[in-house]
Order: sequence, then C-alpha cells, then structure tokens
Amino acid sequence: MGLLRGKSPLDLGLWARIGATGFGGPAGQISIMHREVVQQRGWLNEDQFAHALSFCMLLPGPEAHQLATYIGWRRHGLRGALTSSALFVLPGAVIMLVLSWIYVLYGTVPWVSGLLSGLQAAVIAIVVQALIRMGKRQLSSPVMFAIAGASFLGLAFFAIPFPAIIIVAGVGGWLTTLVRRQASDKQAPTTTRVESTNSRKTLVAATIGISIWIVSVAAVCILAGGTVFPDIGLLFSKTAVITFGGAYAVLGYIAQQAVMSYGWLTAGQMTVGLGLAETTPGPLILVLEFVGFVAAYQNPGGLPPLLAGTLGALLTLWVLFLPSTCFVLLGAPFLERLRSNIPLRGALQAIGASVVGVVASLGLWLAINTLFSNVGVWTLGPLQVIAPHLDSLRWSTLVIAALGFVFTFTLNWGMLRILGICAVLGLISALALPGV
Repeated sequence: MGLLRGKSPLDLGLWARIGATGFGGPAGQISIMHREVVQQRGWLNEDQFAHALSFCMLLPGPEAHQLATYIGWRRHGLRGALTSSALFVLPGAVIMLVLSWIYVLYGTVPWVSGLLSGLQAAVIAIVVQALIRMGKRQLSSPVMFAIAGASFLGLAFFAIPFPAIIIVAGVGGWLTTLVRRQASDKQAPTTTRVESTNSRKTLVAATIGISIWIVSVAAVCILAGGTVFPDIGLLFSKTAVITFGGAYAVLGYIAQQAVMSYGWLTAGQMTVGLGLAETTPGPLILVLEFVGFVAAYQNPGGLPPLLAGTLGALLTLWVLFLPSTCFVLLGAPFLERLRSNIPLRGALQAIGASVVGVVASLGLWLAINTLFSNVGVWTLGPLQVIAPHLDSLRWSTLVIAALGFVFTFTLNWGMLRILGICAVLGLISALALPGV
C-alpha cells in the first residue's frame, strides 16, 4: 500500500500512478503533477514549480516528461531522475505498443476501421483547440504573430524543413533580445540555487547517457545496415534534438519525413497514430512510437513483421527519451542560471511563436488528408500546395469532424469523451454507410 501512495524511497508509486493516469496531453499531466507535488505533498512551492517548468520548456523534448524527471532528480538525485523518467513513460508506451499490434492485425476489419476513422475525424478539432491555446499563450505581440505567420507559410506552402524554421526563429529571438538590452540592464535576480550535492555525479551520468545514445545509434547503423532501423534511429534522434513546442509541433516534420520522404506510412495512418496517442496516458509524443512500429512492421527486412515492428517501437522510444532525460540532467544543477538568461528566454519566446505556425500547418495537413481520400501536391517553382481532389471528399468523416468541433468548442466536453463518441460514430458510419 505504501508504494501506491507514493511513500517508497524513490516515490515509485506516485510516478507509476501519474504515468498511468496522465491523460490530456502536457497540460493535463502538468496539472496532475502540480496537484500531487505542490498542493498535496509540498515538495515544491508555487515559485519553484513554475521555475522548473520554465526550465523544462527551454529544453528540446516533451516538457511534462522532463518536469517529472527534474522533480525526481530534486527529490532523490540521479536515481530519482531515472526512476521518475522511466515510470512517467512506461505505462503509455506499453499501451501504445499493444494498440499498434491491434492496428496492424485488425485495422482493416470494418468495425475496427470505423472506430479509427472516427478517431481521425475527432483529431482535427483537438488539434485546432491546441492551436488556439498555444496562440493565446505565445502570440503576445505583432512580432510574434509575424513569426507564427512566416512559419506557417514556410511549412504549408514552401516545404521549408522544420529544423530550419526552429533554428532561424531561435537565433533571431536570441539576437533580437541581445540588441534590445540596454548596457545598464541587469539579469533577473537569482534566488537560491537548487543544486544537489551530487551535481558532479549528475553531470557525469548525463554525459555518459549522451555518449550511449550516440554509440547505440551508430551501432544500429553499422549492424543493421540495409534495413529500416538505421533510418528510424537517425530520424528520431534528430527529432529528439529539435522537439521544441511539444508533439504537435514536431508531427509536421515527422509527416514530411515518414510519409513523404521515406514512405513508411500513409497520411491516414499518421492521423490514426495521433488519435491513438490522444487516448493513452503519457507524453503525446508517444505517437512517434506508433510511427516507428509501423515503419518497421511494413519494412521488416527478413524479420517476422510483428517482431520488427516491436523493435522499431523500442528503438524509437530509446532515441527519443534517453536524450530527453539527459538534457534535464545536464541543466538541472544550473536551473537558476538558465532561467535568468534573458537572451535564452528571448530565443524560447521566438521558437514558441514559430511553433504556433508549425502547428497550424500540421492542422491543415491533417484536415485535408483526413477529409479527402485523394490528395495531390501542386507545385510552381518553390511553391508547393496540398491539392485535394474535391470529388474524393469523405462525407461521413466531414460530419463526424463537424460534430467534434461542436463537442469541443460549444459543449466543452473532455477530450477522452469526444474521442470515444467520435469513434462510436465512425463505427456506426462504417457499418451502416460503407464507402461514404
């Protein structure tokens, strides 16, 4: 019983429970952690929690996972960080793996296909809701609106790579903040640093972890050359470094690579993966576990497809969450210095604005590929525009998507309720109106 109440030496029960009940994306997970850590246990006060969250938002990777890792480190040092990091991800990762197996084995069965189609339709409204929330938080000035607009145009109409957009926004925000600062300005005062007595051990462990990450990817490239696994390792390793702004932001980049460049899965499968990730606990970025699974399942390279898919999913998890954890360990002893670095905060603000444009581009891409069964690309020089064939409109999906907007913005229903009802509507549509 003590474990279940979070009273174990490493708070195992608490992190396992948060990992298993953390629905609703980062907002929901951060709210759960705030209630447990600040309100109920008093491990951090409001100011410390806010500072920790700001620190995690400076880092590439899922901020809710990194916040859990930091709290574990603050409580119990290196062992606490590794424990909270693993338990925060593990329940959702296991559920996503099981759902991936079900999808590849039974996804073409009409009633399962109907359920998944309903999930796809609901995802459109959920992404729009996330976009509005991000816009309210990030677009605080005309300059931020301009950055978001330029990012949207760059991705949606000129296929500019996502990493380039993030780098340009970050460097621009950094330089702009430096120029604006007056010579007499002082950095924000720092409070008591929250360094651990074993900070050196933490930094050494983080360096070892980064080295293991790099060596393991190199080993996959050497030992599994000629298969899909080196591409999975390299793509999601790059993703781990540029994942600012959460899973929604990076999904556009993954869609560009996994769907268009590598051809691992279709746009519809990508949307199904996002719908499944929305229904599972843990970081939303677990959608990439689904992508890695499907990529290896459909390109097994001589292995049994299910085994190949499972290995692809595990490799994806490894190269995503190992560096995410190490980034926290590298910065945790220097939390206050990072928080008070004004140019760094300026870079983060610009990246946050660009992410709004990136998510808007993703929403457009998801909506078109979900509502139309036949989609092409119209090009003119550097201009590349998604061009759906209007006669391929999926009418039943359109109706379910419209209801998803009503459920989300008019009735203000919870996400899981919306996904469940839309899935049932998709099932009814598939059985009663096949092919519509």
